[in-house]
Amino acid sequence: MKKLLCAVATAAAFVGASVSIAPTASAEGERFILVSHAPDSDSWWNTIKNAMTLAGEQMGAEVEYRNPPTGDIGDMARIISQAAASNPDGIITTLADPDVLKGPIEDAVAKGIPVIIINSGTPEQAAEVGALMYIGQPEYDAGLAAGQRAKRDGVGSFLCVNHVVSNPVVGERCRGFADGLGVDLGKSMIDSGQDPAEIKNKVKAYLSANPTTEAVLTLGPTSADPTIEALKENGMAGSIYFGTFDLGTEIVKGIKDGTINWGIDQQPFLQAYMPIIVLANYHRYGVLQGNNINSGPGFVTKDALGKVEKFAGEYR
Repeated sequence: MKKLLCAVATAAAFVGASVSIAPTASAEGERFILVSHAPDSDSWWNTIKNAMTLAGEQMGAEVEYRNPPTGDIGDMARIISQAAASNPDGIITTLADPDVLKGPIEDAVAKGIPVIIINSGTPEQAAEVGALMYIGQPEYDAGLAAGQRAKRDGVGSFLCVNHVVSNPVVGERCRGFADGLGVDLGKSMIDSGQDPAEIKNKVKAYLSANPTTEAVLTLGPTSADPTIEALKENGMAGSIYFGTFDLGTEIVKGIKDGTINWGIDQQPFLQAYMPIIVLANYHRYGVLQGNNINSGPGFVTKDALGKVEKFAGEYR
């Protein structure tokens, strides 16, 4: 994909030269900062970093990635404030907890810094804090679609393995899934933490205590990878219905070998690539599209791996 995108950019430059179009406005000193809520341990965000870097190279802009090392939302709020104090040409951030992050984001907007919300939050919440737009996957809607799909497949009960309980927006995936099934979320969602061994043991313990559980839902590679191991160890791999959000190397392997029924691809590449492109054009020319961008959800099954398998963990 990288070669293709670079080829497109090169071709565009060649065409521009051949018809003597005026050169691109100077991007000298142009700088954009992306602040995520992800802890250092969450490998899913590698795709975000790769996409941001590629977009920065293609647009000739400086890009920075910042995050709270442990995933602490209060720490993230401080990082947003620090980013705004450095006067960048734009800030891209998640809205993992509106109550905590609303203030720092509104302060950045009040300083005249363009802000784009990605990944967590909703288009409505993005508008409330004064952001230019929202680019991502509406979490509740994605969970609802997943639950409706599982219900059609005969599922009536489930375990939701939530490795980021501190991020209430991600929990909307579990609530949407429950509503899609037509059941109460109740005690079906567990706080698994982020330690792989702890996640594996908590999944095994829950399924042992609740043997009639018909499905498992994980919220990303951090919880999916240890859950795969848990199901292999307790002999349920391939026999219990297993859906997950997001993609990663082990998730793709799980889909391929039948352990996982499907993965929901929210296309994180677009969540970091598109904001850089949008902000650069907004900063240089004052142009801005009028709509938010929904990057997902899309269901990836065993029959449709293709490029997903090839680029998992890098661009998918």
